[in-house]
Amino acid sequence: MAILSYRDLDVWQLAMDVAALPYSSTRAFPHDERFGLTAQMRRAAVSVASNIAEGHGARLPKRYAYHLAIARGSLSELETQTILAERLGYLDDATPLLGPCDRVSRMLSALRRRLE
Repeated sequence: MAILSYRDLDVWQLAMDVAALPYSSTRAFPHDERFGLTAQMRRAAVSVASNIAEGHGARLPKRYAYHLAIARGSLSELETQTILAERLGYLDDATPLLGPCDRVSRMLSALRRRLE
């Protein structure tokens, strides 16, 4: 299958799945975290898929790789915030979020290697 759009990328599709996870996971967080950890996790998750799309749209390998690096950084933020949420007792189990994050991370690494 030809990649005509960022929407055709498996990594973007999985990143979109990951982006939706914090929205459901953070609903039960304490109200005083609404502008803290809840917002940070949601922004970081959205940033992953957004930067994959933005990089693909740039049509320049160096800019694409740059945006993939930003996506990877946002993914690391989300993982860290997820682990913190678990430690604080806001999440019973971080695995449902961390597993897909790990898969996206490997896919981003593979895509960056192909660009270099």
